[in-house]
Amino acid sequence: MRIIVVGGAGTIGRRLVPALRSNGHEVVVAGRTSGDIHVDLTSHATIEAMYREVVAVDGVVNIAAHGALDDFETLTADALHENMRAKFFGQIDLVLTGQHHCTDGASFTLTSGIFADQAWPHVTGGGVISGALHSFALSAAIELPRGMRINVVSPTMVGDSVDAFAEHFPGMRPIPMDTLIDHYLHCIEGDDTGRIIRAYG
Repeated sequence: MRIIVVGGAGTIGRRLVPALRSNGHEVVVAGRTSGDIHVDLTSHATIEAMYREVVAVDGVVNIAAHGALDDFETLTADALHENMRAKFFGQIDLVLTGQHHCTDGASFTLTSGIFADQAWPHVTGGGVISGALHSFALSAAIELPRGMRINVVSPTMVGDSVDAFAEHFPGMRPIPMDTLIDHYLHCIEGDDTGRIIRAYG
């Protein structure tokens, strides 16, 4: 299959992209500043251009765009909207635009996070975004045309990122990277649709 991995040069991508290639897939890495092709999830024009350049796409995976931490006392609707531009609206644009360009039976795999289900300080935006992604995927699963599929992987703190994030989320149990990669591969290579995979360790 020809698979676009948005954010494929990042922490998860450095493990997922080789796994996909070792399974015989053709992988195109897309990113805002790195990869084989440029895409900015805050810009519909670049998403449209990506799909016009990479034809006959069988799968799209997004592992880019992390939500920012926030302070509830000073959080504003404008700040929340800005936080949602890439992580929520950008991901759904990959699907809404991709449905018109990808092959029959193509899959979309999005990434949310544990804060949809687990309240935690300073991640109100992350919780709202992840919960909205789950609702979107459930609706899209019954609306996508031509046998297309959509699933969401919702990870906790990733094992390979513990050093960077453990101080922000003390006591949170990480998920091993090998386990997380298996979840993404199952979404891409399997037959499921409308699943929210809660990879919470």
